[in-house]
Amino acid sequence: MKYHESTIVVRYAETDQMGIVYHANYLVWMEIGRTDFLESIGLRYFDMEQEGYISPVLDVHISYKQAMKYGQKAVVKTWIKSYDGFRIVYGYEIRQEGGSEIHISGETEHIAVRKADFKPVSTRRAFPAWHEAYLEAMKS
Repeated sequence: MKYHESTIVVRYAETDQMGIVYHANYLVWMEIGRTDFLESIGLRYFDMEQEGYISPVLDVHISYKQAMKYGQKAVVKTWIKSYDGFRIVYGYEIRQEGGSEIHISGETEHIAVRKADFKPVSTRRAFPAWHEAYLEAMKS
């Protein structure tokens, strides 16, 4: 299985008055991890959107184990947790750079839809290159 790691510098604007990362910002970091992961396997959401499709989030799960703080560097590890030709679930783990303890774990579930009417489409049929890249990333 292919994994990709993205490093994020915890910015002051992402924290609360106590210097702790505001919980919703982890979703932004997961999105950064996901788009970086896709680029690492040769795919870009931009290309999908140029063809008239988008990939909305259907479901999100996050487990907050330990807060990240201002001044730290976070490493977002991203991979494909499951894919069935239609739905794709990405897995995430966020750790402090250089650390082994997981601070945040989570997953997001997505499908591809036509931008014009939000009608779901089969990734396998509409985006065969994406389908093959997903399968390859899951086995490598």
